[in-house]
Amino acid sequence: MLRNHLIAASLLMTATTSLAWAGEAGRVILTNGQVQIAGKAAVRDAVVNEGDELSTGGDGYVYVKTIDDGFLILRPNSKARVTSYTIDKANPSNTKVKLELLNGVARAISGQGVKNARQNFRFNTPVAAIGVRGTDFTVYTDNLTSRVSVMSGGVVMSALGGNCTADGLGPCEGPASRELFAGQAGMLLQLQRGQNAPQLLNNPSLVPDQTEKPRADEPVGKVSGAATNLSAPAVNLDPQRLQASLDAVRPAVDDKDKDEGKPTPTNPPITTIPPVVENVPPPVVFPPKQQEVFWGRWSNVAGAAVMPDSIAEKNTDNPIFVDRYAIARMKGATLVMPREGTVAFTLAGSEVHIQKTDSVEIQGAIDSGKLDINFANRSFNTSLAISGGGAQYNVNGRGVIDLKGTMLNDMGTATSIRGYLSGSNVEEAAYVFKNSSYPGTTITGATSWKR
Repeated sequence: MLRNHLIAASLLMTATTSLAWAGEAGRVILTNGQVQIAGKAAVRDAVVNEGDELSTGGDGYVYVKTIDDGFLILRPNSKARVTSYTIDKANPSNTKVKLELLNGVARAISGQGVKNARQNFRFNTPVAAIGVRGTDFTVYTDNLTSRVSVMSGGVVMSALGGNCTADGLGPCEGPASRELFAGQAGMLLQLQRGQNAPQLLNNPSLVPDQTEKPRADEPVGKVSGAATNLSAPAVNLDPQRLQASLDAVRPAVDDKDKDEGKPTPTNPPITTIPPVVENVPPPVVFPPKQQEVFWGRWSNVAGAAVMPDSIAEKNTDNPIFVDRYAIARMKGATLVMPREGTVAFTLAGSEVHIQKTDSVEIQGAIDSGKLDINFANRSFNTSLAISGGGAQYNVNGRGVIDLKGTMLNDMGTATSIRGYLSGSNVEEAAYVFKNSSYPGTTITGATSWKR
């Protein structure tokens, strides 16, 4: 009987410990000035649990090291909440991380758990939902306007509302979402209440660092001066090195310092630039992206291929042919591909022809389509739902993308695909295809896609 009681007590203690650990999101490694966690004055090594609210006064800073070796940094006059922070190393699909910035400025550096389950991370503001691509980013928000800038990796930002709810998890991706990647100097995404989609702005004076400035001991990302260089080295996220650098900085508010009568170190005065909602300088809004990839059906005249007008009238080069379709990209077209993340494109234009053996070729229709691109391994996956002549067809294909943005797959497969990506952040994609998976039927066509 005694043995049974001991076993039960041991199991209870194990369960209690497990539950306590499950609620821990991280620990404070630096606190300076007025900082509160869950309504209590913050001290170094204090535990931050799921559900806790963090707030800072006009001189307050707090650095929280998360349980997956990431960081949450809160700057002066800010309030945030750790809604959930559950990391499952064995099964990342069970990881659930949600942070909320209610007002002020916060910086989030993804830990390994978030990197392994980016689809289960969400950073909310009163007006926006932010997802990550494996990231270091800074956010400013008040109740009407949110702005985000990126130091490493990338983010996707969407307006809250409709299918993008505040209680959701993971990024909200769709036609109204916008992405921003590191290396675009001075660029930020801004979303104001009532707007359907964020704006991409080139206005360094509006980046969150100008609202509440970072301390000198915050990690610093290293990017080159080229605004579109996405291959620049990212911020050093080595937790041991960052921990060592922060350990060298004694917090100004620390019970040990008070007990030992040590003088409280002071920081240089911080000039706070209040958030401006009215009378801000007009944002720099980029004009709509001009089309750079063109396709069409070529014709055979006297044994020679005659390019379609859609290509012949443009200053294009390197046309690619798949059956009766040709595709080409403008000379000097811009292409900068992110190094990580996945993107779902929206079908913007299409044409398809269906040829059955011993039958007249007919024009069909692409009823719906999907194109997903994985920038980490430079691959694509696509599917089309096609109708024509009273029949339905499903065309699927996958392949790779070379460094020049050319989409390629094995021409010996049931679906042959050739295409191009284009844009400073890959805003455009297009490909031509030939499918012979249905006996006695050849399907050829072309598609255009937008983000």
